[in-house]
Amino acid sequence: VQLVESGGGSVQAGGSLRLSCEVSGYSVSSGSMAWFRQTPGKEREGVAYINSYDKIRYPDSVKGRFTLSKDNDKNILYLQMDTLKPEDTAMYYCAARRSEYYSLSSSDYHYWGQGTQVTVSS
Repeated sequence: VQLVESGGGSVQAGGSLRLSCEVSGYSVSSGSMAWFRQTPGKEREGVAYINSYDKIRYPDSVKGRFTLSKDNDKNILYLQMDTLKPEDTAMYYCAARRSEYYSLSSSDYHYWGQGTQVTVSS
């Protein structure tokens, strides 16, 4: 299983970025997939979740600003991030797990990408 994130970069506050996660060896339409983020010295935080039933959840910190989607044919997971804030600055990771039950706990995920850096300046 390989997950490869892309789309990170530097943007000013209020701007937008779209992250992509290309997946091989695993179907994005099965189990659960999620986006996480992490800053140095902090735990990895889940920011978006989707399962095989297309149930999507977000934490309050990003609700209304981040939108998760997926392309089952291309086997790609996306994260559209709008109205970005400096506190969104982090390394962003996509992750997958076999279970379709909801979880945004990083310890529940089996497969991880290498991450893509997002930097939001004020």
